[in-house]
This record gives sequence, C-alpha cells and structure tokens, in this order.
Amino acid sequence: MIVTFTDFGADGPYLGQMEVAIRRIAPSLPVVNLLTNAPDCDPRASAYLLAALAAEVPEGAVILGVVDPGVGGDRRPLVLRVDGRWLVGPDNGLFEPLIRRGGLVEVWEIVWRPSRLSSTFHGRDLFAPVAARLAGGQALDLIGLRPISPPRRTDWPDDLPAVIYFDHYGNAWTGLRAAAVPGDWISVGGQRLCRARTFRDVAAGAAFWYENSSGLVEVAVNGGRADRLAGIQLGAFVTI
Repeated sequence: MIVTFTDFGADGPYLGQMEVAIRRIAPSLPVVNLLTNAPDCDPRASAYLLAALAAEVPEGAVILGVVDPGVGGDRRPLVLRVDGRWLVGPDNGLFEPLIRRGGLVEVWEIVWRPSRLSSTFHGRDLFAPVAARLAGGQALDLIGLRPISPPRRTDWPDDLPAVIYFDHYGNAWTGLRAAAVPGDWISVGGQRLCRARTFRDVAAGAAFWYENSSGLVEVAVNGGRADRLAGIQLGAFVTI
C-alpha cells in the first residue's frame, strides 16, 4: 500500500491530484490517507508527528510524505528505507526522527525527472510516481535512484517539547513522547497539568495530559477542548 502524510488538507485539488498520479501507474494499489492536515509548511513539527504515526504502518508499505515549503528549491527529493518501510519525500528534515530512531537505514536521491514537472507540485509530478513504482515492486535501478548518505538534522532534539497538532476534538498533541516524561506534572503555555490515564480519571471540565494512542504527550479537557485553554496554541512549549 501507499500511505500519504501531507499538509494539503482534505479540501481542494491537491490530495486528489496526487492520488490520480498514483493510480495512473498502479490503478489497483491501496492508498491510505494517514494525515491530510499535518502542520502547515512546517517539516520540523510534522517530522515528530509522522514518526509517531508511522509505527502503525506495516513493513513493506510506502509512506509518501509531502510537507514541502521548499519545493522547487535546492532541497533533494529522496527515497528512504527505514526498518523495512519505504519513505518518499523531500530532504527537509521530515524523516529525521524516523532515521534517528530506526535501525537499518538506506537512502537514495531521486535523479529521475518526469517530462512534466511543476515547480510547485513535486508531490504530484515526482514523489507520487516514484512511490507508485516502489509499491508496485519495480526495481530500484529502473526507478532512477542514486544511493547517498542519510541526510541529518543533528541540531534537532530527540523529542520536540511543544504543541504540534490539534485533532478534531481540540486535543493538543505534542512532539514529546510520554516515555520521556519522568513524573506526572508538566506545564504547557502557562497551564500546569497532571497526568491521567483516561478521561474518566479526572473531573468534568478538568484539563490534564495523558499518553495518547501514538505514545505522545497530549493535552485534553474532559468534556471540553484544550484548544480553548489560555496559552495552548501551536508552538506552545512543554516544560517537565
């Protein structure tokens, strides 16, 4: 299968155009939209979110990751294989946490170019066709790949202690893995919060944090919305 991770949003033409490009090459290939509203034009925040969500993607699948504000610039287009999963997308740090946490890592630069290559939509014209060929089992030398050393962002932290995403319920996801928090208390945007295991463990209307289903620190309000709390906004820092 191909699993997409983008900041395109569910509305508009971009996600559909990319899927059409996939199906033009592999019409029967399953395509799963893992996330369509990754942090807008923010590869760094998106990288920690992708690393958490990728754990549910089976080995052999192709993750097509497109959060690419530098499209058309000098960043390289990449294919990676990390612990049996394929990744296709830009060299802008989007895959850094996966590289760092992975075991076996192999990286190639995409040197193939299509006859039509929009300067602003490599997701459709470059990344989607390569992902389709990978998922279809085409040999790497026929796809047009050149092996390179893994690109790194060594100045990035192992975990990102900040709010990086709000889900449909207004819960605030952070880029911090719950396993990295030694105690029960954190502060986010001026809110001092205690850890709970589930929503029912706190009173109605109470704010708290918990380990979400992807292993990240998440801020929530029982029966309410964390995105309406003072100071809880994208980029708000988490202090342990």
